[in-house]
Amino acid sequence: MLYLDYSREEDDWVPNQYGGNENLEAIDFLRELNTVTHEQHPGTVVIAEESTSWPQVTRPTWTGGLGFSMKWNMGWMHDILSYMQQDPIHRRHHHDQLTFGMLYAFTENFMLPFSHDEVVHGKGSMLNKMPGDEWQKFANLRLLYTFMFTYPGKKLLFMGCDIAQGTEWNFNQSLDWYVLDYSYHKGIQTLVKDLNKLYVKHPALFQHDFDNQGFEWIDCHDVEQSIISFTRKTEQETLIVILNFTPVPRENYRIGVPRPGTYHEIFNSDSEYYAGSNTGNGYIVSEDTPWMNQEQSLNLTIPPLAGIVLKL
Repeated sequence: MLYLDYSREEDDWVPNQYGGNENLEAIDFLRELNTVTHEQHPGTVVIAEESTSWPQVTRPTWTGGLGFSMKWNMGWMHDILSYMQQDPIHRRHHHDQLTFGMLYAFTENFMLPFSHDEVVHGKGSMLNKMPGDEWQKFANLRLLYTFMFTYPGKKLLFMGCDIAQGTEWNFNQSLDWYVLDYSYHKGIQTLVKDLNKLYVKHPALFQHDFDNQGFEWIDCHDVEQSIISFTRKTEQETLIVILNFTPVPRENYRIGVPRPGTYHEIFNSDSEYYAGSNTGNGYIVSEDTPWMNQEQSLNLTIPPLAGIVLKL
């Protein structure tokens, strides 16, 4: 809609009055639509499913933007699904797909979309995108959802993905609710419920979704072990997120932390409640060992194919 030449052959479109490929009438329409909608119905959310590099989709119209509330982060979605489909032994060669998104994460008000588009037309279900045996497939999916809920941006998870339905979505039939009779599927449903509760309970996970004040890398360079760690924060709280993208538990894994004290593991995607292996930490006291440019550090056990969240 924004481009006159989108999906058209070279001789199958007419340039605008300035000789460009921008659809000026469509741009004016979208700006007017968003302006009137937000003025007359405050609180309305208008979301753009937009996959090009058009700038300022979610910036105010008076600054030259299109005025949308949010925009789908298609780049993040494609990168993380491509990464997760790699066998864990090869993920170290694709580590940039985990970290590249932070270079542009705050250029728009992004939504992280796992939509119907990803579970139709032969793309397979979310579960069947995951590599490995049955246990690893479910562990990978739990890890993916944990990454999604702790990463900056609002969340979109299509129906059926929250129960790890094994088949593609079919609009002609009901979801495969029977899978909840099996512990792995029930574990995914419980995990999604708890991630939603975690998200709502801790403003650090949503208050600064659209600006860089709420995110800071701890370590994004552990390529060989395929582990990333970062903080989500507000002025009142700081959460520490560590994600292990291999099936190897990491004992005595040290990370730097900003403040001394006793840290509590408030979420673990490997918990037995989610049909995981129940590898974890409980409470951990920081040590006076400088690490990663921090004065304090923690000595942790990082569960396999899992994410953990710590709070001081």
